[in-house]
Amino acid sequence: MKNEKAAEVFREFLKKGKNRITPERFEVLDEALEHKGHFGADDLFIKLKTSQSKVSRATVYNTLELLAQCDLLSKRNFGDNITRYESNYRRQTHDHLICVDCGKIVEFSDPRLNTMPKEISEKLGYELDSYSFNIFARCKNKKECRIKK
Repeated sequence: MKNEKAAEVFREFLKKGKNRITPERFEVLDEALEHKGHFGADDLFIKLKTSQSKVSRATVYNTLELLAQCDLLSKRNFGDNITRYESNYRRQTHDHLICVDCGKIVEFSDPRLNTMPKEISEKLGYELDSYSFNIFARCKNKKECRIKK
């Protein structure tokens, strides 16, 4: 297992929820945490299959949901009705800018956004749990835009 600490967190989560602890789930965990950037369940399934894995598509989908529930992964939807995931494990907080034409996703961090979600939550009488900040825009350079055909 490549990510021993994350595997222990996942193992404890599975035990508490009375979920089965299987090698296939930990194979999905390793592949998901090693993936660079955002990915869909089918992307991960195809990657596992090309490396001769025996993990089923259902196991990939179910395990990704469990990994999101225990906060090792974040679920993201960038306005195109496709659920994507990204690792929370050893990752810096960041936000996203998404081109509405081609779907390109750019991750960014801006210190001005660090305190804003908490301040807004408190002002409105809430306690911040988490936040997601997405900006939807269009590529300025149309030659570089990968417009969906």
